[in-house]
Amino acid sequence: MEKKIKLRVQGLTNSQVQSGAYALILAEEDGNRRIPVIVGTPEAQSIAIALEYITPPRPLTHDLFVSFATAFDIKLKEVYIYKFEEGIFYSELLFTDGKREIPVDSRTSDAIAIALRAKCDIYVSESIMIEAGVVLDEDVDDNADDDFDDDDDLMTMEPDEITDEESLKRWLGLIEDEELNKRLEEAVQEENYEHAKMYQDEIRRRKEEKEKTE
Repeated sequence: MEKKIKLRVQGLTNSQVQSGAYALILAEEDGNRRIPVIVGTPEAQSIAIALEYITPPRPLTHDLFVSFATAFDIKLKEVYIYKFEEGIFYSELLFTDGKREIPVDSRTSDAIAIALRAKCDIYVSESIMIEAGVVLDEDVDDNADDDFDDDDDLMTMEPDEITDEESLKRWLGLIEDEELNKRLEEAVQEENYEHAKMYQDEIRRRKEEKEKTE
């Protein structure tokens, strides 16, 4: 049987190869290799709110799926990425009712969204890690050009109007704590989980910076 490699969900980032999509980064638990999986916006939002422990006002499809399985005493044991073909990852969910183990085929994005909610392990085959795994350069370019030279001009914008990542970080840094928390609450209520994750990340960043200085 082929060796399985345990993975953890490192996070999400904007896809550099496909507009309007995201790269889900799966990291080797005991190594430095990473697997980027391209996912659509709905799946990225679902994964993001699970990573950030955000409770939506209404359950999403993946929440409903896990609640349904739990109600019937069915447990998700693991997610296994078992095939990589023509740039597409194939996964299966391994369920058990205590007596039987049943594998169910799934898109990898859905499988990860469900795994995060069910808190189960995620694995990939050794051959796929060798073929698709990369060591990502996580260094940030501090010299990236800004689209906006003046903070006053930047503050008149809304996040959807800012296309430059460095300018977006500057924009977030200019928002007062109270306004940031208000925007987070509004984004969750409006089920805009992409914005909710962005605000949540900024709140966490500020908290970590504050703890370092204390």
